[in-house]
Amino acid sequence: MRFSKAVVKYRIPILILTVLLMIPAVIGIANTRINYDMLNYLPEDMDTTIGQNELMEDFGKGAFSFIIVEDMPNKDVATLKAKIEQVDHVDTVIWYDTLFDLSVPMELLPDKIYTEFNTDHSTMMAVFFDSSTSADITMDAIREIRALCGKQCYVSGMSALVTDLKDLCEQEEPIYVGIAVALACGAMLLFLDSWLVPFVFLASIGMMILLNLGSNIFMGEISYITKALSAVLQLAVTMDYSIFLWESYNEQRVNYSDNKEAMAVAIQKTLTSVVGSSITTVAGFISLCFMSFTMGRDLGIVMAKGVLLGVIGCVTVLPALILILDKPLQKTKHKALIPNMGKFAKGIVKVFPVFLVIFALLVPPAYYGYSKTNDEVYYDMGQCLPEDMEYVIANSKLAEDFNIASTHMLLIDTDVPTKNVRKMIGEMEQVDGVKYVLGLESVVGSRVPEEILPNSVVEILKSDKWELMLINSEYKVASDEVNEQITQLNAILKRYDEGGMLIGEAPCMKDMIETTAHDFKVVNAVSILAIFLIIALVEKSVSLPFILIAVIEFAIFINLGLPHYLGQSLPFIAPICISTIQLGATVDYAILTTTRYKAERVAGAQKKQAVWTALTASIPSIIISGMGLFAATFGVALYSNIDIISAMCMLMARGAVVSMLSVIFILPALLLLCDGLVCVTTLDMRKIRKSQNRTVEVTSK
Repeated sequence: MRFSKAVVKYRIPILILTVLLMIPAVIGIANTRINYDMLNYLPEDMDTTIGQNELMEDFGKGAFSFIIVEDMPNKDVATLKAKIEQVDHVDTVIWYDTLFDLSVPMELLPDKIYTEFNTDHSTMMAVFFDSSTSADITMDAIREIRALCGKQCYVSGMSALVTDLKDLCEQEEPIYVGIAVALACGAMLLFLDSWLVPFVFLASIGMMILLNLGSNIFMGEISYITKALSAVLQLAVTMDYSIFLWESYNEQRVNYSDNKEAMAVAIQKTLTSVVGSSITTVAGFISLCFMSFTMGRDLGIVMAKGVLLGVIGCVTVLPALILILDKPLQKTKHKALIPNMGKFAKGIVKVFPVFLVIFALLVPPAYYGYSKTNDEVYYDMGQCLPEDMEYVIANSKLAEDFNIASTHMLLIDTDVPTKNVRKMIGEMEQVDGVKYVLGLESVVGSRVPEEILPNSVVEILKSDKWELMLINSEYKVASDEVNEQITQLNAILKRYDEGGMLIGEAPCMKDMIETTAHDFKVVNAVSILAIFLIIALVEKSVSLPFILIAVIEFAIFINLGLPHYLGQSLPFIAPICISTIQLGATVDYAILTTTRYKAERVAGAQKKQAVWTALTASIPSIIISGMGLFAATFGVALYSNIDIISAMCMLMARGAVVSMLSVIFILPALLLLCDGLVCVTTLDMRKIRKSQNRTVEVTSK
């Protein structure tokens, strides 16, 4: 109670301090780097990651792109190449005039080399940068190259992808927040009992969101997915806490004539319920930190921090705002639109066997769809972007004109004899889907000694330690075909050089597929176990955690199973994150209902009466909470042109509704079915079973 009274007493200083903290928060937001490259989150000990670092350290090369130039005379292409070489952080540009003078006709090149780099109306050059794929300076270089090239040129590669992704995100993110705020506010205006209180909630939550985003500066950088979703998610998930405080305050105003005293009691009661409620949500987000694909840790830490700040704001900033604005808040109150749920709850209890049958019938198809959806995700980040983006157009041109869908880079020890290298190249070019392997050996041929080449040419593809080769493939990144191709190429490489490394977008994606498949199982297990233990401790029961988690997992199966039946493919990160977010954020609905059911049973109510009372009391809160989460995410899902953001928001919106319906209809049926088991296996309820047994004995006598 001391804390509650202190908040009430120091409400003005609390608000002043919070407003002052907004200044460093805004500075923190401005100085937190955003990472748009998903491949950066692969474990450091993988060959692909080690290889990328070696390429940077030994060759001074990081990012790589192909540039397609259409309908331009060779002389102008050479001029353009010279201009591109002058762009900051462009390390090397490889084209025909890198090897031969333009006075030597291109047609004198071996047919194989000529046709791979030229068509009737276009030519292709390869560009290496001295900075990493997603570095800000690389993205600046991509923009400058595009400006130099004009409409006749197309820039492909991961750096072009992250550049377009960054530009689109920065354009859309303020609109995400605006849509989430507007729709969440609309939902609260509909379901709450005051016209003004939604805006007070948004002010309080908004301050906590800014503090959360500002404190990300201590992490150095966050992913673009975390940045795009964290504000929307924090708003949606922590809105419940504000609703708890408001409802508790209104209840206490009836009991206390002094609104400050009423608020102190409300803070105390809210703190107890909100801390219990938030623990499961935090556990859901923390479980993401167990992913070896470290983007999960990124999102998990930011969101767990956001939930904790949401709790703090709910019992400090919000009470201060409510007390200051108490008069206008009371004047703008109106009758809540949600009617008394007594009749509705009575109907559910009456026909509960019907819902048990529905549950039993839906579990198999829901689980089947859920298991198939996890197998049908996509990993190609290019699929996240709209078709009219420059990167997507460039990749289409590369595939149409040159039949190149992906490019791998190969690092082989310079000590490997030239004869063996040529033999290895020959074997690799026989692998299905490999168009050619481009290295010094393939450029100069067996009859031209490497020694006669200028040092400037040799240094592009060879260092003291490594020789660099490019392997162009007809297969798309993250496809089954390219993954099989990479397996075969690696097998050939290791026969000639055990320490050799195959790197690039497609090999990294293959590693990502294998990493995240393992992560999905780990994160699911950790989140379920953590939330199981929390429920067991909160409810002091062995059976209730099974029942509550079964209800929410059933909702997750439906939510993540629907894409299979609808023929939709999800981005790979969506099922991993959504399963834990939905479990952590919506299991509160089940805990709320179950806690009230337990209290009624302990007070002496029969099982049907206890479930009816619990449902009647809980349904309004569940609807407000579920619709708040739905409203905050659904609008973003419809608006976003980035599929990964759109898909995750749609899953969260649908998950909120499905969890809400599962708790309202399925949970009561399971509680009624398992009442005897719950009474025996729940610490507070064991005396109920004993008293019922005594009643039966007395009756029989």
